[in-house]
Amino acid sequence: MPILLFTAILALVTLAALFLLNFYRDPKRIIPKGNNIVSPADGRVISIIDTSDDEIKVSKGILGKIKTMTKDIADNCYVISIFMSPLDVHINRAPIEGRIASIKHTKGKFFKAYDLSKSFENEKNEIVIENKTIKVKVIQIAGFLARRILCYTSINKKVNKGDKIGMIALGSQATIIIPKKVNLKIKINDKVRAGESVIADLK
Repeated sequence: MPILLFTAILALVTLAALFLLNFYRDPKRIIPKGNNIVSPADGRVISIIDTSDDEIKVSKGILGKIKTMTKDIADNCYVISIFMSPLDVHINRAPIEGRIASIKHTKGKFFKAYDLSKSFENEKNEIVIENKTIKVKVIQIAGFLARRILCYTSINKKVNKGDKIGMIALGSQATIIIPKKVNLKIKINDKVRAGESVIADLK
C-alpha cells in the first residue's frame, strides 16, 4: 500500500475515532438547587412557542417535524426546542424531580415526496415526568438520517433533577413542554447545558 494512501486512511480513522469520543462524552454536571426546571439537553434554543392548542407541530429541520399533544401537560404551555449539533453532548437529563408517568416511542414516517410539507415525520420518544407541583414532557427527536434514540428510564421510576434519562445519536433536537405557570429564564439563541442551565423558575 502506498505510504500516502496509508497515511490518508490512518488520518481518517483517527478523525473518526476522535469525533466519536467527543460525541459520546458524558461530562459531570452541577445540578442547580431550588424550585426550577433545568434544560433536558445541550444545545441552542431555536424555538419558544406559547400555545393553548391541544396538539402542536414542532419543526425539525427543513423536511422534518413531529406532532405532539400539549393538553396532557397543561391548558396553556410553553413548547421549547433545543437544537443539538454533532459537537454538543447528546445525553438527555431530567428537567425536574419526579416520577416517570409515561413513555411513548413513535417511529419515523415517510410521506409523498412531492409534498414537502408532509415529506417526513421524525422518530420521537416522549417522556412525561410529574411531581406534586408540576408535570413536564421531554421529547427526544431523532435526526433525518441517524434515527437512533436511547431511553435510559422506565415508567414509574423516580428520577432526580438532572438524572440521565436518554441519548439521541448525532445531530438532533430535544423539545420540552412545560406549563405556562413559570417564569422563563431563557430566550431564542441561548446556549444551554443539560441538567445545569435553568430554563424556568416555578412561580
